Amino acid sequence: MNNLIDGKAIAAKIHEETAAKVRELISQNIQPAVAFVRVGEDPASKVYVGMKEKMAAKLGIKSILHILPTETTEEDLLKLIYQLNQDASVHGILVQAPLPAHIRQEKIFETVLPSKDVDGFHPTNVGKLMLGDTDGFIPCTPGGIHELLIRSNINTQGAHVVILGRGNIVGKPMASILIQKSPHANSTVTICHSHTQNIKEICRSADILIAAIGVAEFVKADMVKPGAVVIDVGVNRIEDSSAPRGYRLVGDVDFNAVQPIAGKITPNPGGVGPMTIALLMKNTVRAAQLSLNQN
Repeated sequence: MNNLIDGKAIAAKIHEETAAKVRELISQNIQPAVAFVRVGEDPASKVYVGMKEKMAAKLGIKSILHILPTETTEEDLLKLIYQLNQDASVHGILVQAPLPAHIRQEKIFETVLPSKDVDGFHPTNVGKLMLGDTDGFIPCTPGGIHELLIRSNINTQGAHVVILGRGNIVGKPMASILIQKSPHANSTVTICHSHTQNIKEICRSADILIAAIGVAEFVKADMVKPGAVVIDVGVNRIEDSSAPRGYRLVGDVDFNAVQPIAGKITPNPGGVGPMTIALLMKNTVRAAQLSLNQN
């Protein structure tokens, strides 16, 4: 059934566009550069940062990796961020979450300069997104989902979009993007969460269903309207004794049950994941372009 939204193919196209902009900037003696900061040895963080480094190198973006021990104090991490803020050769700063429990994540995110906040988590960029100000940086996962919708010719005008999950990384910014009075938005947005009543009925009313609730295979066939677009953001580990590692990764959507009903659906993996990195690279190059305008 060929109703898949191919995130890998769309991400590859965005990477081509980004690489062309990198070459253009280098021809103007600007080397786009991003600093990755990882605190501790969280296995998932190591994988994610490694993937980002690899893609940056492939596109011609310089990356600088700072690995700090788990016991690093908040004060020492803030000192590093201040240094990176002052370094004109660094255009983007990404502090990999999660951070150790003794470090306030919000404090770290708000210390990164908004003009270098390629993750889109600084309060200034969050506020600009809510206001419909396109000067700021959009968080990479919701920005990537928006690109998936646009490049898959999915009409959001007047569509009822149901977002499962109210987190600051996906749910809230996704709603802010799609509710704007602008092209590729103008949607009617409903956010559902753990306290939502009649969640099944609300999901069934969605023209576009975006699942970012963090529960393995939460979205079942009876929650999806026939022909609806289904975007699966989740990454959940479930035990599986038959798998080589004793577990496997699944999304927030019961893919095998939902695919026959959906009009279009993202696979997982291969849907939203590649888009997040594509948007991070795109944001980094845009930060480099903005620095050129400021000089």
